[in-house]
Amino acid sequence: PSSDCVVAEQLCLSDSTCNATYRTLENCALAKTRFLSLDHDSRVRCLNAELDLGNSSLLHCKCHRRMKRQEHCLRIFWTVHSSMTDAENNCESPLPSTVEHWKTDYNKLAALVSGKNCSQLAGDTTNACLTATHICNLSKKCFRLRTDYASICTKGAGSEDVCDRRKCHRGLRNFFEKVPEDFTKRILFCPCQDEFCGERRRKTIVPHCSFQYNTKPNCLWLLDSCLEDHICKSRLADFQQNCQPVDMSPDGCSLHNHAACLQAYMGMIGTPMTPNYVSNSSVEVSLWCTCENSGNQKEKCDQILGMFESNKCL
Repeated sequence: PSSDCVVAEQLCLSDSTCNATYRTLENCALAKTRFLSLDHDSRVRCLNAELDLGNSSLLHCKCHRRMKRQEHCLRIFWTVHSSMTDAENNCESPLPSTVEHWKTDYNKLAALVSGKNCSQLAGDTTNACLTATHICNLSKKCFRLRTDYASICTKGAGSEDVCDRRKCHRGLRNFFEKVPEDFTKRILFCPCQDEFCGERRRKTIVPHCSFQYNTKPNCLWLLDSCLEDHICKSRLADFQQNCQPVDMSPDGCSLHNHAACLQAYMGMIGTPMTPNYVSNSSVEVSLWCTCENSGNQKEKCDQILGMFESNKCL
């Protein structure tokens, strides 16, 4: 199993040779974060430091979903891989490709809230997204964390005040990270037959704060904002790895694991590249950005937008 980067860092710092190599990589990563240009010798030194780690646990460590000190762990991962990665095509995802099994709690709660057995509930024509919300409310953790982000993300709504998008994103990440996926997946991916249900699904993430700006920014700006953030950068790498579309695959995914793609999609919510449903009447999703005025980077911009708008795997 992949070692924890936090543990791997502690082991490295206790060894004088590894410690010195790691400190060199920290300086390399800092220069890259600040967009400082390095001369040829410095670039070689950074690459050699990365290669010097050899087969150490630090070079092969991962950061597990829902772990404590996740941001610190991700900083370590990108420090170690700083010179081998480029901005648009990040190396391997720092998150292991595992999908948690849905727990059975949902079925018990579904029966409670509906007064029916599960087979009857599955064929119910009521608002599926509303039902999923009611079921969330029966779980103390789901209700509390959903209320938390809804409260943060709706502050300033209907007035001249602008919501605190950073806090809103943090609240959304808390919800999707800490609440069992049994609840979060059903709230986000609830099946709808009418626009009232679709509207509730689209508004799950309070889009006026978490998703929309007054005007659509360029998608390249969204990408730059994401790559400056360890969490977003990591989740984008995870999304690119698990949502690679392939025409010949039964589920449209290169890894033949559609569930892993949906999990990676959920990971993007609460980051600068937060996606959402585009309307109340479809399941199409997109980023809130445009590729107009992209100049000679139009193709690159279209690729970023296309990862969400025309991705067969997603």
